[in-house]
Amino acid sequence: MWTWDFIADATVRGGPLRILTILDEYTRECHILQADRSLRSQDVLDQLQKAIGQQGAPEYLRSDNGSEFIARIVQQWLKEKPIRTICIEPGSPGQNGFVESFHGRFRDECLNREQLWTLTEARVVIADYRNEYNQFRPHSRLGYQSPARFATQAIPSPVPGMDKQNNSN
Repeated sequence: MWTWDFIADATVRGGPLRILTILDEYTRECHILQADRSLRSQDVLDQLQKAIGQQGAPEYLRSDNGSEFIARIVQQWLKEKPIRTICIEPGSPGQNGFVESFHGRFRDECLNREQLWTLTEARVVIADYRNEYNQFRPHSRLGYQSPARFATQAIPSPVPGMDKQNNSN
């Protein structure tokens, strides 16, 4: 089960930051933490395909009913793959608690601590945070291992039929 959502912020110069998060609820890995000024449905789909190409496909994707997630292009693509979606009820972020918890940590440990002047700087700082979170940050739910270490020891097999060559369609 993966979960995906957005978190918003801004650069010091006043430009908006919209950050797409794709997380694995089992391994706690943050597969995608993509910052841009705006992200359209195609951008979201491109990032999802990138994560699947690197990690294999999840069986389920959990999200809110954001326009980028329910867009026709995204839903059509998911329909062609063996990935089922779970949409939380509108106005119920607690139903997507894992991503909400991650966003709280991400905001406290990264976004609120850094002065992000430009989009480029934001991307570098956010990529560094993602690397630190995945590679080194111990999680009590993972026996105090990092998500990356836990994933190498305990990750289930990818969904059949979604090998790296097959996900580019």
